Amino acid sequence: MDDVTETLRRALATLPPGALCVGYSGGLDSGVLLHALAALPEARARGLSVIHVDHGLQDYSADWAQHCQQTAAALQLPLRVVRVAVARTGGDGLEAAARAARMAAFGQHLAPGSLLALAHHADDQTETVLLKLLRGAGPEGLRGMRPLRRLGANRLWRPLLALPRAALQRYASAHALQWIDDPSNLDTRHARNFLRNDVLPLLRTRWPRLDTAVGHSARWLAATAEQLDGDAAIALAQIQGVDPATLDAAGWLALSDALRPLTVRRWLRDLGLPPPEHVHIEQLQQQLQRAGDDRNPCVSWAGAELRRYRDRLHALAPQTAPAADWQIDWDGRSPLTLPAGCGRLAAVAAPTGPLQLQVRFRRGGERLRPHDDTHTRELRDLLQQAGVPPWQRGRLPLVHAGGELLAVADLWHTAQAEILFGGPLRYEPDA
Repeated sequence: MDDVTETLRRALATLPPGALCVGYSGGLDSGVLLHALAALPEARARGLSVIHVDHGLQDYSADWAQHCQQTAAALQLPLRVVRVAVARTGGDGLEAAARAARMAAFGQHLAPGSLLALAHHADDQTETVLLKLLRGAGPEGLRGMRPLRRLGANRLWRPLLALPRAALQRYASAHALQWIDDPSNLDTRHARNFLRNDVLPLLRTRWPRLDTAVGHSARWLAATAEQLDGDAAIALAQIQGVDPATLDAAGWLALSDALRPLTVRRWLRDLGLPPPEHVHIEQLQQQLQRAGDDRNPCVSWAGAELRRYRDRLHALAPQTAPAADWQIDWDGRSPLTLPAGCGRLAAVAAPTGPLQLQVRFRRGGERLRPHDDTHTRELRDLLQQAGVPPWQRGRLPLVHAGGELLAVADLWHTAQAEILFGGPLRYEPDA
């Protein structure tokens, strides 16, 4: 039995349940995977099917789709062709954009619980690990591609990672397979192609066992990454606040160099915020170590920012400040939606009579006497004493009547507001 078939048979024996679908490009690698799986009854028993993503980046991409249709038909397997639009501009480059579009198409068109089989092999793993290394990745990145991982509601399965591409070439030759060579794979302007075509052949002449060695390292790092991920989960549980969007800043700084990045990335992932790059984590660490207690350091990147206030680290999406002169009349009877994503304001009970209220944001110098207090207070002092973070203070709605401040969101209200509204206002900030 050939290496490809034997590898697939062993991998299928331990594969979790689920319908099996092959991601088929029409090239040699995915052609070998498709042909070999189609020959195995245990693969067909899983409802084996095929999906081809047409990126539309080549003038003859329609011919490739037709080749895939003919191959699937010859193997008596159902095929779905999915056409996607790839953004040709962007910071990550065309190669990354095509991959993102492809993975999105897989996630959209696979039935939940499916297993998507891809034909990555040991040579691909070497390229991936070295590219990650050149980008400064840690253990999680240097573990390379995993044989089995989650893909939304499905799983991504790479059963050939332990085999060199030479094994796939032998299989293709033995079975007289036909495939398409993508000429863009020769374009060394793309980092992976440069590594594959120019760098790795030279390295292999000096280190013939390069791919085996890199594969071993990737497996060791995978085990390390899993251990660190578990440690990061424990660390996060110990330093996360009652408000899940906060962390104990000193507790985070006290973590080991290995755990700090993993813990903050896990924290942000759980909050649905984009993860930071290594440089952002270094900036955060340096600012927290150097900033005095009276400073509020902030590190931001696309889609997220981390701010310290007092002893807590806060994670939030970037916020747009409301216009300084914004003001609106309000009768207190209908809920009011505030600008710049500042939330909604409503009275718990209908006011006792017609009101002419004005709602605006802080402009400085505001004062009020809370209904349960005997003194008039500076709003600035009240906010500080209540521990309201500085970036939230300018987003709190202030309700005025006749030039007098009656209420600050749902935090404070005067005796007059107590009579008019029967208690504090209801304020719902945007998440």
